[in-house]
Amino acid sequence: MKPRSILASLSSLAVGALLVGCGATGVESTAAAGTVSAASSASTSAATVTTATGDAALTVDAARAANASPDAADTAWDAASSTTVTLTGDAASVDGAGATVDSATVTIAAGGTYVLTGTLDGQVVVDSASDDEVKLVLSGADITSGTGPAISVVDAGEAVVVLAEGSDNSLTDAVSYADTGEDAPNAALYSTSDLTIGGAGSLTVTGRSQDGIASVDGLVISGGTLSVEAADDGIRGKDHLAVTGGAVTVDAGGDALKSTNDTEAESGFIDISGGTLTLSAGTDGFDAATDVVISGGAVQVDALDDGVHAEFSLVIGDGDVTVTHSYEGLEAQYIALTAGKVDITAEDDGLNVSAGTGSDAAPQMGGGRGGSGVVDGLALVTGGTLTIDAGGDGFDSNGSAEIAGGTVVVHGPLTDGNGALDVNGTFLVTGGTLVAVGSAGMAEAPDAESTQGWIQAQTSGPAGATIQILSGSDVVAEFTAAKDFANVVYSGAGIAAGEEYAIVVDGQSTTATAGTATGGMGGGGRGPRR
Repeated sequence: MKPRSILASLSSLAVGALLVGCGATGVESTAAAGTVSAASSASTSAATVTTATGDAALTVDAARAANASPDAADTAWDAASSTTVTLTGDAASVDGAGATVDSATVTIAAGGTYVLTGTLDGQVVVDSASDDEVKLVLSGADITSGTGPAISVVDAGEAVVVLAEGSDNSLTDAVSYADTGEDAPNAALYSTSDLTIGGAGSLTVTGRSQDGIASVDGLVISGGTLSVEAADDGIRGKDHLAVTGGAVTVDAGGDALKSTNDTEAESGFIDISGGTLTLSAGTDGFDAATDVVISGGAVQVDALDDGVHAEFSLVIGDGDVTVTHSYEGLEAQYIALTAGKVDITAEDDGLNVSAGTGSDAAPQMGGGRGGSGVVDGLALVTGGTLTIDAGGDGFDSNGSAEIAGGTVVVHGPLTDGNGALDVNGTFLVTGGTLVAVGSAGMAEAPDAESTQGWIQAQTSGPAGATIQILSGSDVVAEFTAAKDFANVVYSGAGIAAGEEYAIVVDGQSTTATAGTATGGMGGGGRGPRR
């Protein structure tokens, strides 16, 4: 695993309390199933989260500082100074310098801007020995290759694909390639150089052999409407993959979005700061060798494995992320939500903190909850809204966890082999609102050292039941169960440690003392698990 400049900060966060600036904010009441309302809740007002030593960590800015800055090239172009390449079936004609045609292969051998228009049953190859930028403007271009990529950037200082405004374009590669070596091209749009895709047109990419779009350097999508269908991975940037704008739809047999470089510093990350992404994946929706950073845009994922997977850190600082289907929803060694809206549906764990396959962070036996294995990892919520519907563990950390702001709502499992909350290390609630409703057999609650009060009780009800938290006759909180349940955990600004509260389910009342666990595993922990 590459060295990470924020590793020391994250390690200390995993085992210690945080110093977080907090302010009060209201949570609006709704009547929809699975929503929560409260008199008030605490949420962070700090721009960053800090440890007692003052080290910033687990924020969008910190995660970006630990990675390279994606190089998004300018997608503006000048028609007057461009070379025009007219595609005519199995041939092409060139008006200008820098491009040649040999049968159905167009070769671009110099930097500059090239406008491609028409239909080609062949291939466009960029092979420029200079360090100059090569800009390909697709203006009604349809390219289908029977031998390899539709567009292959073999050599260029930088490659830019511009989708001309109002144009519809398509790229389709061969079903099988003659060259299948480790470093051979493997995507309908393939580049060995940094690649930027933008503009105001549309592009349909069909990767019949393996990937749809791939760069062995960095890849930035800054605009356009992209629709990618791939036998394996949809869009892959080895060093990094960044989306700053546009509308991107991916249907992939493998991972939808992928970055793979785990050997070079500041590489292997996925960064989403804008745009609209609709992702369907046979494995992971996101798969990053190091980090995933989301600070804007709208993301919808349907995945057969992880919705969003990062080997190191996953930080969501804004935007709207919805995982409509997954085996596990969010998975990384360090997971933080500082703002935005996240909605997770998972067959197994909704959120899972675990040591990545490339990590050298071994489980630490002893300590934590009842001697269970504890990894160096952390789940941290300081703002935003996180909603989880999980068939297995809901909010699951094999390391530690802290809720310091925002709202966390967990609709946990129906069976007793898992729990709505499952934390192996320390589990602190220092602000925000927590609602966790699920089965009772492995039920857990926050640690007694939490600075914000919490209650936990074994009380059951059906899906659609109204759950109220009462202090005397005052309603502290009210929410609706999305599934059948046998255990309730609630924490909010209106809960005081040591005080008694009533948990009322459709008129049936159970009394609980804040800070005291009842039944299940309570605050005591459980045995090892994955």
